[in-house]
Amino acid sequence: MRGVLFDDDRILLVREKEDGGWSLPGGWADVGLTPAEVVVKEIFEEAGLRAEPERLLAVLDKRRHGHPPYPNDTYKIFIRCRVVGGIAGGGLETSEVGWFPRDALPPLSEKRNTAGQLALMFGYLDDPTAPAVVD
Repeated sequence: MRGVLFDDDRILLVREKEDGGWSLPGGWADVGLTPAEVVVKEIFEEAGLRAEPERLLAVLDKRRHGHPPYPNDTYKIFIRCRVVGGIAGGGLETSEVGWFPRDALPPLSEKRNTAGQLALMFGYLDDPTAPAVVD
């Protein structure tokens, strides 16, 4: 699950302690939680922000989007959310939080998200009515 949050023309990214790269806040699905519950939990744990899910944007097969090799098949679910509270800050797995415009993205944690995926997410900022993408 990956949470997609925008502030005007900037996207929220968190810096991963594991590799120093930046990613959309998110993580593995937890047993017993819905996708919406997971993304809200992950945004709070990794970015310190309270969020509400608004819309499914994409379900992508990790093998088809330029991620480094991984032993398991994994689907990545991207959900657009809006901030409803909290204070931005890192968490147990993240060290920083930042809002970035599409033309000034930091080095990404490519095992979590790719430049192409972020470009796809910015496409939803340009056209909020675009249909969800499903591999």
